[in-house]
Amino acid sequence: MPAKKRFAYALVACFSTSAATLPKAYAAPPPSPDQCTRLVSDVGEASWYGPGFHGKQTASGEIFNQNAMTAAHKTLPDNTWVLVENESTGEEVVVRINDDGPHVPGRVIDLSKAAGEKISLDQMGHAPVTIYRCG
Repeated sequence: MPAKKRFAYALVACFSTSAATLPKAYAAPPPSPDQCTRLVSDVGEASWYGPGFHGKQTASGEIFNQNAMTAAHKTLPDNTWVLVENESTGEEVVVRINDDGPHVPGRVIDLSKAAGEKISLDQMGHAPVTIYRCG
């Protein structure tokens, strides 16, 4: 087989393999809020986390990015999409569960810094929320 053809096959194989090994979480865009059921999955206090954990590995194995729309939850499986509504402000954000937590008593979900900012947690620190499953 000519060298050019071998190179082309190798290139195709390389890209096919790398695309096939991407985590499911990256395969589809996040659902919109109207795609989330209004059946309550959880109710309680939410907080946010970021700077001290940015770049470190999460319980799911992926690297935590404080600028991504992600969250930590104790019982929901990784890659579950949820809508989090701040009961104090009515603001909503859709996030993907990719970590285990929160590890503070009385909290039901920890949002990434970016997700927390979307529902004013960066100003409040923590707030009562309702969590709805999406998809």
